[in-house]
This record gives sequence, structure tokens and C-alpha cells, in this order.
Amino acid sequence: FLFFLQDMASPGYKYEFDIDSPVNYTTPYEDSLSNLRGIIPNENKPRILLMGLKTSGKSSIQKVVFHKMPPNETLFLDATSKIVKNDVSNSSFVQFQIWDFPGQIDFLDSTFDSDMIFSGCGALIYVIDAQASDDYDEALQKLQITVARAYEVNPNITFEVFIHKVDGLEDDHKLEAQRLIQRQSQDDLADQGLSNIHLTFHLTSIYDHSIFEAFSKVIQKLIPQLATLENLLDILVSNCKMEKAFLVDVASKIYVATDSSFVDMQTYELASDMIDVVIDISCIYGAQDNEGSAYDSTSQSIIKLSNGVVLYLKEVNKYLALVAQLREENFQKLGLIDYNFSCFRKAVSDVFS
Repeated sequence: FLFFLQDMASPGYKYEFDIDSPVNYTTPYEDSLSNLRGIIPNENKPRILLMGLKTSGKSSIQKVVFHKMPPNETLFLDATSKIVKNDVSNSSFVQFQIWDFPGQIDFLDSTFDSDMIFSGCGALIYVIDAQASDDYDEALQKLQITVARAYEVNPNITFEVFIHKVDGLEDDHKLEAQRLIQRQSQDDLADQGLSNIHLTFHLTSIYDHSIFEAFSKVIQKLIPQLATLENLLDILVSNCKMEKAFLVDVASKIYVATDSSFVDMQTYELASDMIDVVIDISCIYGAQDNEGSAYDSTSQSIIKLSNGVVLYLKEVNKYLALVAQLREENFQKLGLIDYNFSCFRKAVSDVFS
């Protein structure tokens, strides 16, 4: 197929966080429920719920991923005592809400309106502290109660389990913790006659890129056009002889799509770090637009590594960038690569138009 190059307006990117109306959520729930109804969104945006026991790391996750907080500063965060809603509207492709729930919420309380919470939910992320092995039984018991109630209200929810804080564990202990949590949680659901519910497990840490990769996989399940985007990336990779390609949200470094080849963590780390380098250098030396963004329609970068790998970044729209990895011998015909990219960018625009 053939597409013609189409310039796209790129006034910049930004996050819109709505945290002005957090909801106090303590027992009893009457007062907080009346406030909660006031923040139920009118927009048809997917809702992601962050749940888990206290100190499991829920607030740290959303602060690092969406607020760009340095991981070491999360040590000073206060425990969450109220529901906090973040409205992430940084892209016309990725728009959703994140609701961070305190660990002490009791789903069995008669005043807790599960229908209101779960009916508009796209994904439920349950966070388990991998280092708190003594709390596994309590965490898994609450996971079973949460999943069962959410599935009863909304069978279309995707359930994700983040086995978090694995940076403090040896590799063998990480895998053992995952096997234990996965086996026991599935057994608990089977005992309740809910073996048809699928749980996806992720090993995560805020001190590396694993939390961004895990969130990327969660977000991708909420994008109806994902299969088309993956097909377009496969065509681009094949015709340009690329090793790997990511379509990355610049603000959060979440990749909204990638080609069908295996995702290697090191390759994704390179793509993520390249975006940081481009944005940082552009902020220092580039001309910023009216919204103060140094990322625009002319943003691009080529980095050649000492191992013969070339990293190639090009702006797709004001929120997304293509980051690809090629061998140096396949990077000789830059004009052809640029033309194929222009076709890809036009196709992405057509997908969402």
C-alpha cells in the first residue's frame, strides 16, 4: 500500500492531572461515597484501578510512571488514606484515569458501592509486595475477594497482578515468589468456581524499566486499534530491515505498540533512554513552542552505538514517537527509511481519524 506524507500539527504534549478532589475513604463510608459520586467521570475514558494492601507500593508506581518522581523520593510518600484520581489525557491515543485506592478499603462493607467503582473499569491492577512474604496470605485473600466482586459487576475487566519491589530479591527468589503467588491465587479462584478468570502476572520495580513495561502491557489491552498498529509496525520493520520498533508515548515512556517480535528488556531500556536524551537535549538547545515543549514535528535523532547498532527516533505526532533499532549495515539507505516512516506516520494518522 502507498501513503503520502501528511504534516501534522504538533503544539507539544502535556499531562492534565485532576487531583483537586481526592476522596476521603474511611470506615464508615457514607460521607466519602457521596463525594465519590461527584468524581465519577462523564467522559468515556477507560479507568484503571490500583489496589492492594497498605505499603505495597501503589502510590509509588503511579508517581514514578506518570508524575516523573525519582524512585528514591518515593520513600518519603505518606500512606494513602483516600482515593486519588489522576486524569491522564496526554494523548488522543492513550486517555485513561488512574484511581489509587487505600489498602484499608473493605469490599464487603455494605456501604461500599462496588457497582459504581467497577462498572466503568477497564483494568484492575492488584499490587503485592514481593518482599513482604509474611503478608502473602492476607494479600491473596484480598485479591480473591476483589477479583470476584469486580468480575461479578464487570466481566470485561482485565486483571493484572504486579508482584512489586522485586529489586530487593535474588533472581531465584523472584521466580519462586511468582510461582507461589500465581499458583495460590489461581487455586483460590478455582475453589470459588472462578477458574475462568484470567490473571496476568508481572514482576515489577520502580528502580528499573520493568514497571514501565508492565504498564505498557496493561495500556495496550485498552487500545482497540492495537492489532492494526502492530501490523503497521511489522510492515515497517520488514521493509526497513529493523531489529525492533516501538511506538512510544513520549511523556510517560510507555510503549503503546510494538512489532510482533519478542520484547527484550534491554532493547526497551535503550528506547526509553533515547527519549530522555532527545527531550533533555532539546530542552537545552532546541526552540520551544508556545506550550513550552521542545518536542515537535521536526524532532528526530540518530544514535550510533559502538556495537554496530543504530537507534532511530522520529516524531509520529505531538504525543508519540517511533523508536527503532537497526544494524548499521541496514542503515545505509536513510532516504528509503525516512520515506517508509512517512508512510507509517500517515497510516497511524488514518487509523485514528
